Amino acid sequence: MVLRLLTLVFLLSVSRASLSQQLQSTAPSDVLDTCPLTRSPTVPFIPPKPYPVRAGPGWFWFGTKRLWTMLSLGGVWSDLPHTESGYTQKIGWLSESFDWKREPYPAIKVVGKRLNSGAPTLTVIWINGGHTGTLESIMGVRVNIPALGCWQITGRYKDEELTFVVWVAK
Repeated sequence: MVLRLLTLVFLLSVSRASLSQQLQSTAPSDVLDTCPLTRSPTVPFIPPKPYPVRAGPGWFWFGTKRLWTMLSLGGVWSDLPHTESGYTQKIGWLSESFDWKREPYPAIKVVGKRLNSGAPTLTVIWINGGHTGTLESIMGVRVNIPALGCWQITGRYKDEELTFVVWVAK
């Protein structure tokens, strides 16, 4: 029992060190001081069935059963496709009340603003509904982020709103 506990403590320490190194390698060292990144809550959000309990390695579910998304444990989006107008990212939004068959073009609104200095606002390129092998119904939203840095992004679907903060890095 003691050996298992020590092993678990060691693995958690190694995971934290690895995550810290990953964050430092993809963003300036002052990210944690200047950007209020959205972190995995102490009590994790577990989506309703039939959605998977875990978001996947390196990711966590964030939100409520009325609106949630999947975020990176490190709080960093890096290696995004780059165009002359910025960096593009697809954000998957989920809701227990969303059915992609009934609403192929979901009525979700997504906005974003840069927190660490001025920049044009985030723009939505397209929105569609769909599904994957493990996700019953998902709202896919492709956004254009005009500059690197600290971004606050808010999604609104029906009467529910969800806001998170990420660091967009090269």
